[in-house]
Amino acid sequence: MSKEYTTKLLMRAFVTHDVQRFIIERPAGFDFKPGQGIELAINQSDWKDEGRPFTPTNLQDDKVLEFIIKQYPNHEGVTRELHNLPAGSELLISEPFGTIQYQGPGVFLAGGVGITPFIAILRQKAGTGQSDDNTLIFSNKTAADVFCENEFRHYLGERCILTCTGEKVPGYENRRIDKDFLKEKVNDFDQHFYVCGPPGFMKAINQALEELGADPQNLVFEQ
Repeated sequence: MSKEYTTKLLMRAFVTHDVQRFIIERPAGFDFKPGQGIELAINQSDWKDEGRPFTPTNLQDDKVLEFIIKQYPNHEGVTRELHNLPAGSELLISEPFGTIQYQGPGVFLAGGVGITPFIAILRQKAGTGQSDDNTLIFSNKTAADVFCENEFRHYLGERCILTCTGEKVPGYENRRIDKDFLKEKVNDFDQHFYVCGPPGFMKAINQALEELGADPQNLVFEQ
């Protein structure tokens, strides 16, 4: 980390079977723009050098910070450790970074926990009455993997399009987000497109958008 802040975990709670919501103290002087990420580490000898990128999902003016973090038990072990961390544990967070910021009305395309950079943006837009200008297309494997569904549907109504690639569930599309899907669901390719998810997801979506006429300058994603 470059500059880092010391803070502590206030609480955590499950929002799906493998995703938890973390509330941590907001350090004095810390600020961020919705969509930016930070590096977070556990302030313990075995973990303090194992920082990982996560995105604050709270509003800019909130007095605490919120993160929504999925556990990957077969990966490095950091998310598993975070998912078992007791309240009061010390954490380290970096200054914010990243290129995902709101640039104007458009379509948000998210795969799995790739939704997290968009949560603070959509919350901010809802708070200023600007949700009507945006659409969300959110893909997951199953309905059990979806989080914040009620919130997104409340903000966006019919412009909240949820897909499940691994099962058929009422209220969800049972399709992958591909060129044909985008051609069917999007009627204006001159607007902004915000894309976040696994690398393969982002590459395929960006390629499809460009083939459909989207200006590469209007594609907003972490590079």
